[in-house]
Amino acid sequence: MTRYALTPPNWPPGFHLRLGVVADLHAGEPHMGTDRVRRVVAAANALRPDVMLFLGDLNASHRFLSRRFWPGETAALLADLRAPLGTYAILGNHDWWEDEAAQQANRGPTEAHGALERNGIPVLENTGRRLVKDGRPFWLLGLGDQWAWWGGSVRRLHRGGVDDLPATLAVADDDAPAILMAHEPDIFPQVPSRIAVTLAGHTHGGQGRLFGWAPFTASKFGNRYAYGHVVEGDRHLIVSGGLGCSVAPVRFGAPPEIVLVELGQPGAG
Repeated sequence: MTRYALTPPNWPPGFHLRLGVVADLHAGEPHMGTDRVRRVVAAANALRPDVMLFLGDLNASHRFLSRRFWPGETAALLADLRAPLGTYAILGNHDWWEDEAAQQANRGPTEAHGALERNGIPVLENTGRRLVKDGRPFWLLGLGDQWAWWGGSVRRLHRGGVDDLPATLAVADDDAPAILMAHEPDIFPQVPSRIAVTLAGHTHGGQGRLFGWAPFTASKFGNRYAYGHVVEGDRHLIVSGGLGCSVAPVRFGAPPEIVLVELGQPGAG
């Protein structure tokens, strides 16, 4: 469990909001099987967040699996996530890459999108919801995946995404504070200070870290946005290390984590 407490600039005084964050589950046997996913769900619920967020990548696809999971199977397990204001999701690149029909058609929705929605978890793709806690409104915005498409003979040579940041930001049409979910953190330089905090995953913290440094990250910015709480000017980004693995079921120096973000807590900077 990793906890971040912060009060972003212009956050409403006295407004306390707890965000539970589950990212990069990459479910599949034997490393992230049904029992382990259930333990993740129970542990996240025990944090008692006001709203629960899933930041994408339902299932694993590396070659070391003894059994692959289907999106509906994993989404049914995540349906047990509980929070008073609900559970919301965005899709990750693997949710797109592993959907052959979406790749061939060059459009969604993906199977993961439908599976999450059928299990009561709205997917926010370049849109958002206006939520209210204790009479105070805030916006929860979800950006479409930035690495949705692959092309060429090299399957992981991505060729763009389905993200539309201007359209996503336009949803927040009043002055209530706004939180942005983005699977990949690379969008952060374009995110305005209007957003209180951007929440991302995708990098797995590098999946391997040496003395706090990752020799490889799935980000064009390298270690700049590889992991943790990043502050640039008056803008805040939190990158979860996620839970599962890609390429190979190996982690070192980057333990899997569930994240709790507490906004507006007394004494938080």
